[in-house]
Amino acid sequence: MDNAWTRIIQNPKGLIALSMLGFLLFLALIGPHCSPYSYSDIHLELKNHPPCSQFWFGTDELGRDLFSRVWWGARISLFIGITAALIDGGIGVIYGATAAYFGGKTEELMMRFCDVLHAIPYLLVVILLTVIRGTGIFTILIAMTLTGWINMARIVRGQILQIQQAEFVAAAKTMGASPFRILFRHLIPNAMGPIIATMTLTVPTAIFTEAFLSFLGLGVQAPTASWGVMVSDGVSAMRYYPWRLLFPASLITWTMFSFNLLGSALQSVLDPRREET
Repeated sequence: MDNAWTRIIQNPKGLIALSMLGFLLFLALIGPHCSPYSYSDIHLELKNHPPCSQFWFGTDELGRDLFSRVWWGARISLFIGITAALIDGGIGVIYGATAAYFGGKTEELMMRFCDVLHAIPYLLVVILLTVIRGTGIFTILIAMTLTGWINMARIVRGQILQIQQAEFVAAAKTMGASPFRILFRHLIPNAMGPIIATMTLTVPTAIFTEAFLSFLGLGVQAPTASWGVMVSDGVSAMRYYPWRLLFPASLITWTMFSFNLLGSALQSVLDPRREET
């Protein structure tokens, strides 16, 4: 692992991505505390104020400080993205590894179940959950992870099918190792490279999905600040108050680019069969 970490640092894409993400996380932690205004403080007399020394990112239609709202929104968006990636990874790894290890009719049944879930329209799932549970962060997470783990399961299945042909797996079976031990001691650890890379690429997808759902009014609701809510509010004012859209949209782009760049670097570093591009 130390060697892999060193290779990531030495990889130009990995170094740039880690620097960008580190700076983003740092600002998400301290940003809301750098402004004297809370993300929810309303100052109607200062509504739609352009960026200045008092309001670094300007204010919105209710006079709320966009600097505080942007960095508070970063916490929510990053929480949703990272949590969704972890849940997808946990479910997908166990499901895909189990299907590949046992094979036969078990694998066929499990993968056909994945196909059925994958065929369900995503927005339909979100709308049904919104009707049942209402809007909010946990509704978004449930909607994302209900089918989001399928891609991870397919990737892990493919990796395990290759790894279980290795001699050390046959030796473990000969020595009487249990399926549980073979899966979690031998197979899954040797597939961690593609697993970590896939989880890294899942984060920007989840962040964009949250922004999209909030933009449609199906996600996080005002006055809670998230990038999707801020973009939704800023679109209608784009012509006259462009800063209201510029800052949250720029940060969504920054975050997605950073995670995708890191995922590409991890694929190059952790997968020995993948040549550096």
